[in-house]
Amino acid sequence: MGAFGLCDKYKFEKPNDRRALDLMNAAAIGVMDELPDVRLAYGISDEFRYLWNNLSETPATDEASSFILGRSSKLFERRESKILTTIVSTFTSYYIHLWQFFFPEKPLSKPMPSFDGRVIQYPTFENIRDYLSWRQVDCHINNLYNTTFWALQHQGGLSATQAEKTLKVSGSQPFHAKRRLKKFIQGTLASDKHEILFSRFKINYNNELEMFKKGSLLYRNVYIPRSAPKLTQSFLEYKSLNADTSKKSTSPLSEGQGGSSEAQGVEQLNKAKTSKVIVEHTDIIKDKFWEEKTWLLPSREQ
Repeated sequence: MGAFGLCDKYKFEKPNDRRALDLMNAAAIGVMDELPDVRLAYGISDEFRYLWNNLSETPATDEASSFILGRSSKLFERRESKILTTIVSTFTSYYIHLWQFFFPEKPLSKPMPSFDGRVIQYPTFENIRDYLSWRQVDCHINNLYNTTFWALQHQGGLSATQAEKTLKVSGSQPFHAKRRLKKFIQGTLASDKHEILFSRFKINYNNELEMFKKGSLLYRNVYIPRSAPKLTQSFLEYKSLNADTSKKSTSPLSEGQGGSSEAQGVEQLNKAKTSKVIVEHTDIIKDKFWEEKTWLLPSREQ
């Protein structure tokens, strides 16, 4: 069962179900645990994108997850089918296993959740950044639309058809980003949606959760941030239930090891690849993130 079926069957909150998004993040961390070459992942809605060790030129993308293999990665001898099937199956396995921690009152039943995938290639790291920037822009566009669309229904009492007409996007599917993007552009402007939200429902879109507006960024960090990301109780309970206290633990949900310098951190990533996985909802379009996380960039000798 795909994302739309899950939303309807288990009555996810609209436009965003925080627990469902946290579950996606937890499953993504599971993939990063199983495949330690992964340094960074980006997720929005029912999609996740992974970036491999030494971010470079060979990404694999998937409707639920996308993976970018660096030139130096030898995972599965870089066989496309092996990489893709392992990533998708691992993500799906963790998603199903972790469901009970996020939706204990809604046990899974047949048909079970499933995810699909595909592999594409980009020639340079700059292309990869452009790709991720486009995905984050798309996240904002779609979330602004969905926030307005569902406010018109839930708080404004309009039907789906009336809400679409208000937004001047005739015949669109408001919960599906790709099918809607062209029609969205042809409809109301962002400023119009901000005005609808504030004037009719006193909703300041700028105060919406960054997770909803920017998506979720997961990366291996050599430093422990000053303030940990705020997660829902279900995510914290999952961490508590699954934290491995043994000395040999490589779980990204257990406490990570910090580095005294960036060079030490990079060495740690290259050798052990067990550094803490951080979940943030931050801007990856501007240069600041990449300038601060230089160990995520491809090395010069590649």
